[in-house]
Amino acid sequence: MIVAGFILLAVGAADLVRQFAPRRWIGYLSVAVILLLLGSVSDALLPMVLAIVVGALWVWCMPTGRPAPLGFWPAVLLAVVSVGAVVGLGARADAGLIGAIWHLRSPFGEVPFDLALLALGAGTFILESSNLVVRAALDGEHTWLPADPTEPADPAASASRGTVAAAETPVASETVDGVSDDATEDAVAMSATLPVAAPRDPRSGFKGGRLIGPLERILVLILTLAAAYPILAAMLAAKGIVRFPEISRDGETGARAEYFLVGSLVSWVIALGAAFLVWWAAHS
Repeated sequence: MIVAGFILLAVGAADLVRQFAPRRWIGYLSVAVILLLLGSVSDALLPMVLAIVVGALWVWCMPTGRPAPLGFWPAVLLAVVSVGAVVGLGARADAGLIGAIWHLRSPFGEVPFDLALLALGAGTFILESSNLVVRAALDGEHTWLPADPTEPADPAASASRGTVAAAETPVASETVDGVSDDATEDAVAMSATLPVAAPRDPRSGFKGGRLIGPLERILVLILTLAAAYPILAAMLAAKGIVRFPEISRDGETGARAEYFLVGSLVSWVIALGAAFLVWWAAHS
């Protein structure tokens, strides 16, 4: 159990550093120090070292600015390792120095340190790391969100295309009173001096998936552990209803529906898998 907790915490914290830390090396160093302290006080140095290694490999296998070189498989391997650590290893009898002073109660009873660390690791993983997993799944299946045909074209792109067209339009060269007037060069010069339209405000096309996804997974995790299945079903159904107007613009391609289904199902599976790990650890 403690192995899965450290691994998920290291991976999740590393991805949060990559996404939000202005200086990544400081963030990575802070994460390593925190893991070292947790491993020292809980008598789990070997799981801590393993977690740091797995976190470094995850950062290399799941980049943020380009497609993952190994595709979706690092996430699958991480899931297998986490499930095996929880199901196969179980809880420890001694939690080291922190075990002597650790007391955390919940409505369901006493929460051991190993279980608390696993819950913290699972909660950290579903924040940002799960976004990378969903993106890798969409890239692996070659599923991309198509452009909305109802949205106007980018003004900057239109101006650029107009400039190229003006430059490529052949215009006859005339001679008046012995003075040569090359109309093609004049057209190119005039098009180069035309004012370019201001780029569209990026907030006008803001997509809230990076925020909606983590919030949705946190709700799925909490509602599943609380056995609030009717509320969970209503929430998932409401998401489909809210997304229906956008999906209905698909036409005959079905690309938007496929994009929505693949992304949502992968996100839900991750959240349900995290809930399963915590539930199994709490009842084993």
